[in-house]
Amino acid sequence: MYTSKKPYVYGTGRRKSSVARVHLFAGGTGTVTINGRDMDDYFGLETLKLLVRQPFNTTGTAGKFDIEAKVVGGGVTGQAGAIRHGIARALLQVDEAYRTPLKAAGLLTRDPRMKERKKYGLKAARRAPQFSKR
Repeated sequence: MYTSKKPYVYGTGRRKSSVARVHLFAGGTGTVTINGRDMDDYFGLETLKLLVRQPFNTTGTAGKFDIEAKVVGGGVTGQAGAIRHGIARALLQVDEAYRTPLKAAGLLTRDPRMKERKKYGLKAARRAPQFSKR
């Protein structure tokens, strides 16, 4: 448990090239702030908002915590996945009994899929130049 103005728990989440630092404040109303903006302003798609709320729905703690997240890198889907991973890790520090439902839902596993690197002689990771036979 860390303290600033209010006590909070901390979780780091990662997905693709996105990294999220999540602060979970107990006794809140369920507000989610991402990079200083409300979640509804930050994410346009409803599916991304559901992705961020998934750890709370799994543990039955919706509306009991306030979240402040700072996220960098990647696109919006990767950032939503990183925030979800960070929230799940922070919930473990609140109560270790949440491990079973979070693990069963696959929210504690770091998604290892990354972008494949570009290879020499090719235009991208696997994309070969057109008309290569001459």
